[in-house]
Amino acid sequence: MAVDPVTPLTRITQETPVPLSRRTLLSSAAAASLPLQVRHAETSAEGATEAAAAASPTGDVVGKITVGYQGWFACPGDGAPIGGWWHWSRDRFQPPSPANTTIESWPDVREFDHAYPTAYANLGNGQPARLFSSYDAQTVNTHFAWMRTYGIDTAALQRFNPTGDEGPTRDAMAAKVRAAAEATGRKFYVMYDVTGWTAMQSELKADWTAKMSALTASPAYARQNGRPVVCIWGFGFADDGRPFTPAQALDVITWFKAQGVYLIGGVPTWWRQGINDSRPGFTDAYHAFHAVSPWMVGRARTTADLDSYYANANVGDYQDCQAHGIDYLPCVLPGDLQWGDRRHGDYYWRSLYNMIRLGSQGLYVSMFDEFNEGNQIAKTAETAAFVPAGSGIRALDEDGTACSADYYLRITTDGGKMLKGQIPLTEVRPTQPALTTPPPVTTDLARGRPTAESSHTQGYSSANATDADPGTYWESGNNAFPQWLQTDLGTAMTLNRIVLRLPASWGARTQTLSVQGSTDGSGFTTLAAAAGHTFDPSEANSVTIPVTPAPVRYLRVTVTANTGWPAGQVSALEAYTG
Repeated sequence: MAVDPVTPLTRITQETPVPLSRRTLLSSAAAASLPLQVRHAETSAEGATEAAAAASPTGDVVGKITVGYQGWFACPGDGAPIGGWWHWSRDRFQPPSPANTTIESWPDVREFDHAYPTAYANLGNGQPARLFSSYDAQTVNTHFAWMRTYGIDTAALQRFNPTGDEGPTRDAMAAKVRAAAEATGRKFYVMYDVTGWTAMQSELKADWTAKMSALTASPAYARQNGRPVVCIWGFGFADDGRPFTPAQALDVITWFKAQGVYLIGGVPTWWRQGINDSRPGFTDAYHAFHAVSPWMVGRARTTADLDSYYANANVGDYQDCQAHGIDYLPCVLPGDLQWGDRRHGDYYWRSLYNMIRLGSQGLYVSMFDEFNEGNQIAKTAETAAFVPAGSGIRALDEDGTACSADYYLRITTDGGKMLKGQIPLTEVRPTQPALTTPPPVTTDLARGRPTAESSHTQGYSSANATDADPGTYWESGNNAFPQWLQTDLGTAMTLNRIVLRLPASWGARTQTLSVQGSTDGSGFTTLAAAAGHTFDPSEANSVTIPVTPAPVRYLRVTVTANTGWPAGQVSALEAYTG
């Protein structure tokens, strides 16, 4: 029998030792030829172009683009319970440096309110080398705003063993992701990773029952076939980090299905044959899932590799799923940036094209924010000017082709359109690496802008609403409605929504308010009619208000009632377009 020359890849967590480093894995892969041809009698690649009917109708994962979302980065001073440089450093109690790092790619941090100085040398442009924290709500909000802008439908929130010291941080991240998804109209679901989780069989069930199942009450929680979505990643992998038996896997799968969920299996590449990275004997467990998503990170380094996997694994996988009424949600990926695999987007597009021409029910992008393994699609350093000097970390222009920081998000947009039939199936990448026009604005246009007000009490002036500090706020004179808060955006622009916030620690309240806009500061038109808007601490005390598109320079919010205090109150007035 043919043997896959690419050693099974372990998803690396800092807290769990793994038997093989990713660097060793890819070094061996680079020395190997294309994946050996595994004989299959099912069909040829050409025979897969006429897809059978999907096992499930379009929902929040079928027919949609889902991204894996780690959300696992922390920095000292961000308030995360775990403390330290979580997932940025090998020793999280020391700052990241070339000798103490888990970083393969450097993020573009220009849109984040907060970033934290490291022990790396300054960037090529002379600025300090700083990194973001996922624990900052603004980071999560920005990431999900990018998802909205670039047409990403759903985020799979990664959840590792929560019984250790990362548990409280993971719990808090789930709440932040929920709030961000609700604010941006995205969907999300919980994706359990069983790597190194010794007592998984009982603890995973307890975690879902006691904690994670509560998230399904959110309107943003993903549903498929009317059921909340859950993924379990790691059953059947042939390595020491996931030693579970078929019986253990089936027990957990059966239990979750009894809870009424739509269950996805994150399975090995060679799950169907039970060879190479897959343990034998798991066929019944794999077929018990409602959907399967075979892992592909570290398996292919060239577009020819992708084509070989398509012919020798994906085609047969798809037909097996169709025969068993299972949705096929394969992994697509941009390629390892640090290893020079991306080919300014050609690799990612081939991955997308192959899985869409196959007839896949949906796509799972690995990953959104995986800067540790270099396969992230989130905004990344464009050139050496945005990478620490002398670090050896490659920027997006590593092959000599200029790429914008959002390039792989833009490719994802086109991939989603092709999946949904909004553009024709094409193997020629339609997205150019460099932008010819600026992307839609996803940052807060009101941040730092001058303000005005009808009144304020004590020191709670209108300037607090645009100072980017979530703890400061505007409060109008008490017991006298209506009251208004206003900001000058500096130039007229067409908005599509505003976001209002209160301090996260405050109790719930409903403010009745309307939104007006003006180009000259005197004649105002209504952009959103007066309505009650509830600020709920379980949703980060944030409300998003769609507004009628119209040229606006002066943006005004008028408050006529407040159930929590007899005054208008706003800690952040944010304005967005795009």
